[in-house]
Amino acid sequence: MNENTKAILEFQGVTMNYHTPQGETLAAQDLSFSIYPGEFIAVIGPSGCGKTTVLSLAANLLKPSGGEIYIHGKKADGRYNNFGYMLQKDELFPWRTIEKNITLPLEIRKADTAENRERALSLAVKYGLGDFLKHYPDQLSGGMRQRAALIRTLASAPELLLLDEPFSALDYQTRLSVCNDVYSIIKGEKKTAILVTHDISEAISLADRIIVLSKRPATVLFVHDIDFKGIAPLKRRESPQFSVWFEKLWKELNV
Repeated sequence: MNENTKAILEFQGVTMNYHTPQGETLAAQDLSFSIYPGEFIAVIGPSGCGKTTVLSLAANLLKPSGGEIYIHGKKADGRYNNFGYMLQKDELFPWRTIEKNITLPLEIRKADTAENRERALSLAVKYGLGDFLKHYPDQLSGGMRQRAALIRTLASAPELLLLDEPFSALDYQTRLSVCNDVYSIIKGEKKTAILVTHDISEAISLADRIIVLSKRPATVLFVHDIDFKGIAPLKRRESPQFSVWFEKLWKELNV
């Protein structure tokens, strides 16, 4: 990364405490990392370590208990930022057509102009959903629904995508195909993305960099540059280096 390039998102010594009637839970401690334009970052860690907490903090859904979060070099203050959040399930509304699901963010943000609508729907056409815009979600396969969910997330032109295990509800074969689709769309649209996943193979096949978190309270153990940049996910899995990375990350998660 060019040293003159400014980070979109920075965590500096971020700590997160959850307060419940049962007491206080330290979810994250001294998290520090930066995300730069055009990167595809994967965050992995043991189950329950607080990976989703990282996305919630990035999205300003949670305020850190300590440390600072910066967006374009300025302290995050809880106000609106143009980040898109994609959940584990597609969460498409069954009573709305695919077209109306995709344009929903524009309606919510009061940005449903002809120009914005045309741009959003052109993405759907570009990535194979043009013939299904008048269909309803239950008429689409799981993979196509997830593709529609990503296009919906892109509809408001977010500068950073926050992906919370978006493939976890899919069967294995569909996951492989959708991973390829999502990678192609995100790289094709020159978007920056943070993927939270429990799947080491998924992280290696998609990411430019992988952030390895410790068990709870989550802290950054390692940050790895993955040397598959520009290579599609399915092709990465065929490389001898893939198994080398898998073994390395497996050991780091199981120390």
